[in-house]
Amino acid sequence: MSTQTCRTAGVNKPEDSPTTALVTGGTGLLGSHIAEQLSLRGTTVRALCRIGSDTTFLRILNADIIYGDLFDREALAKACCGIDVVYHAAAKVGDWGTLSEFMRVSVDGTQNVLDAAANGGVRRFLHISSISVYGHVDGEGRIFDESAPLGVGLHRWSHYARAKIEAENRVRAMHTSGRVVVTVIRPSWLYGPRDRTTLPRMIESIRRNRVRLIGDGENRLNVIHAGNVAEAAILAAQSDRAVGQVYNCSHDGVLTQRQYFNVVAKAIGEPQVTKSVPYRVAYTAGFVLECFGHQFRRKDAPLVTRHSVWLMGRRCFFECNKIKDHLGWSSSIGYEEGIPAAVADYLARTSPKASSSTKRSIEACQATS
Repeated sequence: MSTQTCRTAGVNKPEDSPTTALVTGGTGLLGSHIAEQLSLRGTTVRALCRIGSDTTFLRILNADIIYGDLFDREALAKACCGIDVVYHAAAKVGDWGTLSEFMRVSVDGTQNVLDAAANGGVRRFLHISSISVYGHVDGEGRIFDESAPLGVGLHRWSHYARAKIEAENRVRAMHTSGRVVVTVIRPSWLYGPRDRTTLPRMIESIRRNRVRLIGDGENRLNVIHAGNVAEAAILAAQSDRAVGQVYNCSHDGVLTQRQYFNVVAKAIGEPQVTKSVPYRVAYTAGFVLECFGHQFRRKDAPLVTRHSVWLMGRRCFFECNKIKDHLGWSSSIGYEEGIPAAVADYLARTSPKASSSTKRSIEACQATS
């Protein structure tokens, strides 16, 4: 498939023709919500997926699945050909792993997608970053927006943040060169249906009475529903004003740490979380456990890390007024409905009946593919 063929397809497409979008990371939490919101808007969705990944939900959306990864240049070229917008949500997430692992996926992988998008004549590149690029900033009452410096107070092992910063540098360089028109969205801590990581861990920890408030629990959290971020990403990708811009997308209103734990606890029929641990004690424990894990080259993250303590117990806040002012974005799903619904989704997916239903859905999708 030639680069010229892709360019011609993009240039000659009529203005009123349906939009076609590529989503990377489409089997993940945010990527699946981007694909869902695009599908609801009548956009033809294409998804780059690794072989062996669970594509059941994407197939329910009738997405066009291209199998490959961020290092399969042939698959990337095929995926980007004839595409109007790329939503790049794939990355190595979490706070555990080697620097080379994070850099390879989040930086080198992003560069490969950027190159494929440029060669394919893609009209717009929407890059999903993270508020982690600001570093481990903190301070009672401090508010941070898009004008804040990046990489402040990073730890020795803050590999995720460093990789995200460098990925943004690559994205901006491509935009400056004129090869791709880009917009960057910086989400905060995500939750929502199809969450397979943070919410499930929280639910199981609450059930086992292992959860502790960090500090007094009255600090405001930067938590946001993945569906709301998906809507923000689509809105930004369609806006001329968003060209070259960076937007925080970091909360759905006011939610304290205590409120978050207790809304989840109520949804699963458990008592409220009342036990607490001082922030400094938890932070120090995280550091000790990190040192132990790195010393013995543990593959799994420790139970507590400095990043997880900072994420839950920090006293600063990341605001997102810019995207509201520029694009008129606001959260469609609030915490009152969103959190119980996300918990219900997890409980439904992990029940014995759900396992049989999921198996039947997979078999049905395979039969029709």
